[in-house]
Amino acid sequence: MPQGIHGVVLLDKPEGISSQTAVTLVKRAFDAEKAGHTGTLDPMATGLLPVCLGEATKYSQDLLDADKTYLATIRFGEKTTTGDAEGEVIEVREADFDVTDQKQLDVKLEQVIQRFTGEIEQVPPMYSALKRDGKPLYEYARAGETLERVARKVTIHSLKWVKVDWPMAQLEVSCSKGTYVRTLAEDIGEFLGAGAHLTGLRREKVGHLSLGHGITLDVVKSNSSEENRKPQYLLPVDALVQDLNFLELSDEEANRLRLGQRVPVSKAGNEEELMRIYRGSVESSNFMGTADWRKGVLHPRRLMAQTAVTNLTN
Repeated sequence: MPQGIHGVVLLDKPEGISSQTAVTLVKRAFDAEKAGHTGTLDPMATGLLPVCLGEATKYSQDLLDADKTYLATIRFGEKTTTGDAEGEVIEVREADFDVTDQKQLDVKLEQVIQRFTGEIEQVPPMYSALKRDGKPLYEYARAGETLERVARKVTIHSLKWVKVDWPMAQLEVSCSKGTYVRTLAEDIGEFLGAGAHLTGLRREKVGHLSLGHGITLDVVKSNSSEENRKPQYLLPVDALVQDLNFLELSDEEANRLRLGQRVPVSKAGNEEELMRIYRGSVESSNFMGTADWRKGVLHPRRLMAQTAVTNLTN
């Protein structure tokens, strides 16, 4: 019978499986009632996939909108049908400069940083999950159809060349939601006159959550026995909203908020903001959920179920 498990697993997704498959495997390991993730990774991609269990699924949407950081491995000189290594090579080109001249190469790589940092426009790739008439674009692409797509604005917060050994390179990309790193790699390739495709993609950060605390599927499976159903790596629900400021409520205030009532609460600063709310002290076991603070009044946004077990730390 499914268990009342509530928390977050920072999964290091392996290559070759979909995000939904990864979520299903974690859900099964914990025998949880509900599970979801905070943003899809392609089967080819690896890295951070926060898996939300139980009541944590209420807060997964907040991280869908969060900034992401990736380590992209790019091969220059070859374009593929899909923009990544899973497609067929359709064009082979040489760069329009001498890649053996280190000074020229350094100048060009710096120009890439300048050109692609900040707000840019991207045309979504045909091999993407965006839908047209209820069908994802990749289904049209597999049928040999190419549809017109409207360019979208995204923000590249920072780019950093980690390693360059032409024609291979590793690029750290910090970006806004909706950024297609495959498209970015292709566009950089065009900018350098060489063409390019993505040969690897690893997500390192989602908002404030980091892969540094990531757990493999093997670890999840080995620690999912009945007697060890709440291992240390299962983070409490409020781990998802640690980037929000917090408020501590008295029992009376907490009870009113629990009933869906608006609660007058004073705090420093006058700006409206989304807050994480605790009954009494700021401890994961006291986490109530999130609420909007506007003009001195708290408005409940997403509250934990009263029966939820939220203290998942030692």
